[in-house]
Amino acid sequence: MFTGLIQGLGKLQPMGNDQLQITCLTNTDLIFSDLAIGDSVAVDGVCLTVTKILTEQFWAIASPETLSRSILGEKAGMTVNLETSLRAGGKIGGHFVTGHVDGVGMFTKSTMTGNAWEMSFTIPAEKAKEWQQRIAPYIVEKGSIAINGISLTIADCDQAGNYLQVAVIPHTYMETNLHLLQPGDLVNVEGDILGKYVAKFMNYGRGNDALVEPDITPEFLAEHGFMMNY
Repeated sequence: MFTGLIQGLGKLQPMGNDQLQITCLTNTDLIFSDLAIGDSVAVDGVCLTVTKILTEQFWAIASPETLSRSILGEKAGMTVNLETSLRAGGKIGGHFVTGHVDGVGMFTKSTMTGNAWEMSFTIPAEKAKEWQQRIAPYIVEKGSIAINGISLTIADCDQAGNYLQVAVIPHTYMETNLHLLQPGDLVNVEGDILGKYVAKFMNYGRGNDALVEPDITPEFLAEHGFMMNY
């Protein structure tokens, strides 16, 4: 489990046999302070298990499923965001990020407004079906989303969830790989885990094998003690 608050940047190098080498570029002491074999690290938002630790480097193995759903291994030498796993009692400054990427999105443009950047993302043509099934349902205005492992708030989106825009403050923009993105670049996207469970529970009772009866409605919630303010 992670929070989407990036701790440093690294350089990723595929080593063959699904092995990845990550060299820490910034905040090395923070990343490696208590890093151990078997620990989880989010690499551009993908949860990987550390298999080897060297000086300012660690190795991890990415499964075929991970590689197929993410951009890891797409380009040798790519700069990636790094975050070590959340410790019990630690601060949650972003939102709950699992590191289980849902799919790939595409960066389209960035516009500076005031002291922030408005960054837009949409569907890569070859990933349209994957996006519609795994990402679009969880894109809601003012909702949370993780892009390359960064906890961001959706400032604008369309009704279908095919487009989203986030407002990024200078610290986040410069301390992550967002400032390196060029139009057409692909990014890892993870929807909000809370939204996924809500959607699951809301839809589960609609078939013949209904677990939730009756469907969750305002009347059902009021009957079970939830106060409804209109």
